Amino acid sequence: MDQSSVLLWVKAEPFIVGALQVPPPSKFSLHYLRKISTYVQIRATEGAYPRLYWSTWRHIACGKLQLAKDLAWLYFEIFDSLSVKTPEERLEWSEVLSNCLSEEEVEKQRNQLSVDTLQFLLFLYIQQLNKVSLRTSLIGEEWPSPRSRSQSPDLTEKSNCHNKNWNDYSHQAFVYDHLSDLLELLLDPEQLTASFHSTHSSLVSREAVVALSFLIEGTISRARKVYPLHELALWQPLHADSGFSKISKTFSFYKLETWLRSCLTGNPFGTSACLKSGKKLAWAHQVEGTTKRAKIACNTHVAPRMHRLVVMSQVYKQTLAKSSDTLVGAHVKIHRCNESFIYLLSPLRSVTIEKCRNSIFVLGPVGTILHLHSCDNVKVIAVCHRLSISSTIGCIFHILTPTRPLILSGNQTVTFAPFHTHYPMLEDHMARTGLATVPNYWDNPMVVCRENSDTSVFRLLPPCEFYVFIIPFEMEGDTTEIPGGLPSVYQKALGQREQKIQIWQKTVKEAHLTKDQRKQFQVLVENKFYEWLINTGHRQQLDSLVPPAAGSKQAAG
Repeated sequence: MDQSSVLLWVKAEPFIVGALQVPPPSKFSLHYLRKISTYVQIRATEGAYPRLYWSTWRHIACGKLQLAKDLAWLYFEIFDSLSVKTPEERLEWSEVLSNCLSEEEVEKQRNQLSVDTLQFLLFLYIQQLNKVSLRTSLIGEEWPSPRSRSQSPDLTEKSNCHNKNWNDYSHQAFVYDHLSDLLELLLDPEQLTASFHSTHSSLVSREAVVALSFLIEGTISRARKVYPLHELALWQPLHADSGFSKISKTFSFYKLETWLRSCLTGNPFGTSACLKSGKKLAWAHQVEGTTKRAKIACNTHVAPRMHRLVVMSQVYKQTLAKSSDTLVGAHVKIHRCNESFIYLLSPLRSVTIEKCRNSIFVLGPVGTILHLHSCDNVKVIAVCHRLSISSTIGCIFHILTPTRPLILSGNQTVTFAPFHTHYPMLEDHMARTGLATVPNYWDNPMVVCRENSDTSVFRLLPPCEFYVFIIPFEMEGDTTEIPGGLPSVYQKALGQREQKIQIWQKTVKEAHLTKDQRKQFQVLVENKFYEWLINTGHRQQLDSLVPPAAGSKQAAG
């Protein structure tokens, strides 16, 4: 079988979920990562290789790279969240943490965690995706495309750190242009020269190619089945091309690199393929008097699990509500939505909300990361494994999360508040994504970017401004209250408000109004209520719940 029938591509998930949308620490440069690679591989007995334990990484990161411990843990934990684990395992870990009574106990539990060493090195290297260089800002795109490619239809703007995470052309170009470095990072120390470089005769271990499967996968003859890179590279008919020697059980560095370069192609399950040839979903309707056309596309009809994408753009002035198999386990991107109320009530893999304004998003549990970038006056209500935000203005986050929310660069007036809603299937969806009610760090954000190390960039919602949120749809399911309940100060504020309502009702009753007075009084109250609805913007929210005319109903799917 000839190599032309093998197609390889760069996986999207390590970039969508794994590349933190912030320039990496300077010590994550190739120079330092090569040193770490050699350091860990010659300390195999000290919890460094083939599995890297938290305690060893903490020693390297804090002692040798001068990283703060919180930041060292952040990268370790993000990588760990990418590993394949059952929901039960994730829930078990949450239970272990919630039973810890001190920081020392938490640290003791963390010390038992380990990650795949070589894959973790690759993960640290791909953080360079969002590196800001002077050259880029002066002349544009940092990595010229290795082949002539048309730009992705959704991402034609000048590439920057915030759309590279979703732009499969950026992923492909990054791996293609840095392939030699990536391979050198995985070499056994004795295969390198004194200056940490490979030679023409360097040999690559099987373990290194297994690690590279973290970033690359492929198929044969456009078959439906997707294989990890190492399974294809080790497949008998491909040994001559991939450079594998049965005798030494290693690959020729030169042959392997040549084979990878010749087979690398666009990701058939990436964003651009989804927008170009994905299934178009008629979930949104056209609003009269607007030229904006809502676009919603998915690849779930062709993509294997873990590769599902749903891309939603330009939903304008409407309520869109879905609980659908199309969304289950999907990476969702919501782009340029305005003055809308969007409910996606299914268990989701990741969610990115970008360039949206004056909208409310109510999400099912998000198993990995929920990221917002360049949003104004947006409210997000979600249970998520992690929240990260950049360049947001006046946004409110009602969240339940087992990790500290990440405040990246460029945010203004951020408000954090407790998760305050429920829908019938919520607890079932949480169990499916491995998310528990404790620990919950909604009120303990981490300011990651040095530019705003002062905490004034965020506030916690004052209890007097707190109201619960009612999801106005009927569904099957057993959840009848907010999972985990509310923090006591917020519960107390609700109780006091409830008391005022009772006093008000009692006062009206005891006024003994005549029938005409009651009518008059009711009109006054309704007028005031109507005024309040308009002033707060809630009128539009209620109006948009009325189904559109028969011709433009939201489609199932």
